[in-house]
Amino acid sequence: MRGLLQSLPRWPSSQSEGPASSAMRGSQVTIKTPAQQEQMRTAGRLAAEVLDMIGPYVVPGVTTDELNARCHDYIVSVQKAVPAPLNYRGFPKSICTSVNHVVCHGIPSPDKRLKQGDIVNVDVTVIKDGWHGDTSRMYAVGKIAPAAQRLIDITHEAMWIGIRQIRPGAHLGDLGAAIQTFVEPQHLSIVREYCGHGIGQIFHEDPQVLHYGERGQGLQLMPGMTFTVEPMVNAGKRHVRLLPDGWTVITKDHSLSAQWEHTVLVTDTGYEVLTLGAAER
Repeated sequence: MRGLLQSLPRWPSSQSEGPASSAMRGSQVTIKTPAQQEQMRTAGRLAAEVLDMIGPYVVPGVTTDELNARCHDYIVSVQKAVPAPLNYRGFPKSICTSVNHVVCHGIPSPDKRLKQGDIVNVDVTVIKDGWHGDTSRMYAVGKIAPAAQRLIDITHEAMWIGIRQIRPGAHLGDLGAAIQTFVEPQHLSIVREYCGHGIGQIFHEDPQVLHYGERGQGLQLMPGMTFTVEPMVNAGKRHVRLLPDGWTVITKDHSLSAQWEHTVLVTDTGYEVLTLGAAER
């Protein structure tokens, strides 16, 4: 991954992974037509269904590789879709599984067996008919510590606080500021090296969606934009480290980290979340 740490996207970005629709002048931000928005709804629904499906299998004793295999088979065989992470810039698996102090991009492994008290983020991106739906969710493995549950709950609420800022005319800084002012007073920290991103026919496109910032700053939102909101919140300090595998990001102090993610469409009057799970719908 290259570039200034505070502005890096969650994955290495590319401006040449596929055709963009109606690119805005001077930017890679794309405005989706009503027909394209419907395709995004389909991809988003499928991604959410994968997370609904895998939940009952996130139990003590399961390996993260087994979770990956179940998700892969479901996406390919049941949904007739494509798992976007697989072979994306060399990523070797179909989902990301980030356990405890892993912030993001954890690689599923047959050697990583979940145990009672773990927390794990499962991150899924589905491609259907060329369009991407991207979402992640936290799971508790059996009974977890109250501090871990608090971290999960605050991170979940932080995501929604950010999403509720979305409307035409608002700025991305409004979203980041709302998340930051909610999280930091609770003695938790926001990861700054990785952020949300635009999404559509391209997995990672502009804009970059920071989870901290100042109101009134950044890109002004327009109907038809689609991007992810996915705050990563640490129980300790915000600093992270990339492991030698080139993907796995952990907290430097080995404190717990949590993340939730939705893909969101800017509508004429506000926002529409495209990746709601069955319980949220």
